[in-house]
Amino acid sequence: MSTTILIATDYSLESLNILKKVLKEKNNTEQDTKYRILMVSGYDMGDSIRDLLFNTKSTVFNKIRAKEFCEAYAIIANKYSHLVDKIVCDIFTGSMQRAFNNYVKAENITEAYYAPSLKDKNTKGKFDLAPYIKKCKELPSFELVLETPKVMPEKGRLAEVFAEV
Repeated sequence: MSTTILIATDYSLESLNILKKVLKEKNNTEQDTKYRILMVSGYDMGDSIRDLLFNTKSTVFNKIRAKEFCEAYAIIANKYSHLVDKIVCDIFTGSMQRAFNNYVKAENITEAYYAPSLKDKNTKGKFDLAPYIKKCKELPSFELVLETPKVMPEKGRLAEVFAEV
């Protein structure tokens, strides 16, 4: 059986703590379920016709997602390979709740996770998905509080993935 989970992210290494926490929790329940995980960030495409015509998902990802992020989620997926069917990075470009509800329905998302600490980092056109997630009535959502250690020698680097959450 496969279930789709949405994880709101800002494509920082810190946001992968949500993924680690969710997979750790799912691993403890010991179900025979595989999870398709959507790592989704809100992105404002702008009003420029040039941007709308010539920006693709790959050009947007080159702007907002670091190479370390991709390497880090691959490491996490390998650790929980018995749980993870697939991890997909995506962007939500809508600006209305109805568009988000349709996105949830189209992707068959069954639950969503977000962290309030990620919303302060809205840069490069990114926006917080938490308000959309909270207002979606058909979607069970869970707020996770991320506690990062005060002293982390490799903050912002790939080694941060190995720190316990």
